[in-house]
Amino acid sequence: MTPEQYVQDKTARSGSSFTTAFKFLSPPRRAAITAFYAFCREIDDVVDEVRDPGVAATKLAWWRTEIGRAYEGQPQHPVTQALIPHTTVYGIEAAHLLGVIEGCEMDLTQTRYLDYAGLQRYCHLVAGVVGEVAARIFGQSQAQTTNYAHGLGQAMQLTNIIRDVGEDARRGRIYLPIADLQRFDVKAHELLQRDPPWGYSERFRALMRFEAQRAHELYDQALAQLPEVDRRTQRPGLMMAAIYRTLLREIEASEFQVLHQRISLTPLRKVWIAMVTNWKAR
Repeated sequence: MTPEQYVQDKTARSGSSFTTAFKFLSPPRRAAITAFYAFCREIDDVVDEVRDPGVAATKLAWWRTEIGRAYEGQPQHPVTQALIPHTTVYGIEAAHLLGVIEGCEMDLTQTRYLDYAGLQRYCHLVAGVVGEVAARIFGQSQAQTTNYAHGLGQAMQLTNIIRDVGEDARRGRIYLPIADLQRFDVKAHELLQRDPPWGYSERFRALMRFEAQRAHELYDQALAQLPEVDRRTQRPGLMMAAIYRTLLREIEASEFQVLHQRISLTPLRKVWIAMVTNWKAR
């Protein structure tokens, strides 16, 4: 299996909404974003699939070393072998990749966040940096597009957090800030209640409406920062934003039934949203 085949397989198996937007890119840009996304999946899988935190930390340390080797022209892993040829073309820096590692590493040492400011730091690393790299690959000509990409990445990450509240709680992680839970008088153990109607109190729904409104504001702020001149090249990002925001609205429509299930959109619906968004951005 070649490095290119490896990253294609890794990305395809993820089943992510992102892959829908990749189909609308030119082959060179599609190859670059596929390799980068496969890298992000490799790092994320270390945290999600390795049960021993010490082993996971060792694996992430190996990846840090691998990034150094790769930028010196000696990549060993098929993901870095596939990614490195694109780094100069699209301005992907070692600091970007190390930032993704740092963000995922936070999951090994931190399972709660005191306030939104602390959560923002995490979202910046695991999603904002990813958005910045994606924007460069898609085709960026204005510096302000970086601000748009960071904001959009954080909005989508908060959407993920809202969608996965119950699943994350069962893994021992609660990303919703402690200050927010206290504000709405929601206890951590309530997020573990899987059987409706338990856990779905009005207090919980009020908390989730608050978080959803925060996410909508992030989407609006990000989209307002996208320069018109870059709107056409950034269509894949706009497609992903449309898909994620539709998912957020589906969650809202369900009255935030996210403790016992994972709400998602069908592949066909994602493709339709991407096509409509692509047409509107022409």
